[in-house]
Amino acid sequence: MHQNPAASTRSPLPIATMLTPNERIRVDAAGDGSYRAIHRDTVAELVQDLKSNRAGAVLVSVARYDQHARAGVAALVREFPRVPTVALLTQLDRSTPQSVLSLGSTGVRQLVDVREAEGWRELRNCLLAARGDEVQREAMGQLAIDLSGVPHDCWRFFEMLFVAPPRVATVRSFARRLDVLPSTLMSRFFRAQLPAPKQYLATARLVRAARLFENPGFSVANVANHLDYSSPQSFGRHVRTLMNMTAVEFRERYDGAGMLHHFRETLVLPHLDRLRQLRPLNPSWSASYARSMIS
Repeated sequence: MHQNPAASTRSPLPIATMLTPNERIRVDAAGDGSYRAIHRDTVAELVQDLKSNRAGAVLVSVARYDQHARAGVAALVREFPRVPTVALLTQLDRSTPQSVLSLGSTGVRQLVDVREAEGWRELRNCLLAARGDEVQREAMGQLAIDLSGVPHDCWRFFEMLFVAPPRVATVRSFARRLDVLPSTLMSRFFRAQLPAPKQYLATARLVRAARLFENPGFSVANVANHLDYSSPQSFGRHVRTLMNMTAVEFRERYDGAGMLHHFRETLVLPHLDRLRQLRPLNPSWSASYARSMIS
């Protein structure tokens, strides 16, 4: 049976936690393959996990939070505003109301009460809904409007630009994801007088980079690591080649929405007539994908 290329499996979301010993056991048991907890003892360790791309979300116990942790949690939320930080409530005692209020004052906006069984489902949903796909949802929403009426396989090309993992950074690996030969993909864009697939792929990576840079706690090296560049220098050369500016200038000039606007203004909107005729993938795959969308 031919596998639909649109289907993909996702690894569990890594989350950095600061929990009590009993909460660690319960959080691990409730993961159900949807997340993988990395248990830490200090806020500084949580920050290091975010910078080194080991975690995509943070879970802080109300029971572990006190005034000594307040400054660290406030700095974490301030430096990584695009990373979901969730407070976990497992018990009530005399200090709980004050701890919850103090957590709210640090900028933590999500509190999940797991004293009832339904709370664990809410926790999973809360983490998965914010697993770093914000830029993907924003791009897909805008491109769905821009590319209304394009063939299914043309849409699939644009969808894959934002759903493929960062390590898919070359036309060869990107074409493999789309089940098409790299030479076929490039020649169809060339014949349609469209920018090369490599340019679409490279610019989409910078949309992701611009969104990551919205977190002041991420350095250029952190962003390069998150997006699987070989080094910060490689990322800098990429920015210089594509945008004619340094990585620092890029950070100052573009946020995620601004870079998505640039992507659309340069690679989508001027070429809509040709994109609505573009069939970049294998005919057999296109037919299979169309059938899957109908069924």
